[in-house]
Amino acid sequence: MKLITAIIRPFKLDDVREALAQVGVSGLTVTEVKGFGRQKGHTELYRGAEYAVDFLPKLKIEAALSDALVDAAIEAITNAARTEKVGDGKIFVHDLTQVVRIRTGELDDSAL
Repeated sequence: MKLITAIIRPFKLDDVREALAQVGVSGLTVTEVKGFGRQKGHTELYRGAEYAVDFLPKLKIEAALSDALVDAAIEAITNAARTEKVGDGKIFVHDLTQVVRIRTGELDDSAL
């Protein structure tokens, strides 16, 4: 089992959600986050004054998956979130040692 964490641009959420649904991902957690990477933020003008925006708004998507879905999910996220510009985001894959469904007590793959 794996936990996929993807940091994407906010306007790409619907595209990513639909792409993941097509490959069989049944649940997601989405969190609004701020950060920067190579994009390094930008400056904005507001009422004639220039402001530095160091942390850019992003979305963090998390999905716990069986090993069989991981490659398809990564490809779906990559294709749906890509704009080919700096700041498209990253995907991180973590090992899950145990998953428990609280309602039923099911464990691991059956809990997903």
